[in-house]
Amino acid sequence: MCRNIKTLFNFDPPVNAEEIRAASLQFVRKITGFNKPSKANEASFLAAVDEVAAISARLLHSLETTAPPKSREEEAAKAKARAAERFGA
Repeated sequence: MCRNIKTLFNFDPPVNAEEIRAASLQFVRKITGFNKPSKANEASFLAAVDEVAAISARLLHSLETTAPPKSREEEAAKAKARAAERFGA
């Protein structure tokens, strides 16, 4: 999985549309290999981002869990600790 795509399910506060769109953009960039598409591909690229975002939002809003919501700050701290261990920073 692309390391720039973050888990969005079961957080407090819940995921917002901006976070879903950012993850969708990263996904479409990953599968197309485009960081920024050419003018000829821009419409298709942006349409794909919109479709992936819509599907992702439906999925995230339909999921259920009995686990308590995760804290964004705690998860960010864990990710930072993993990165420091991995890269020695």
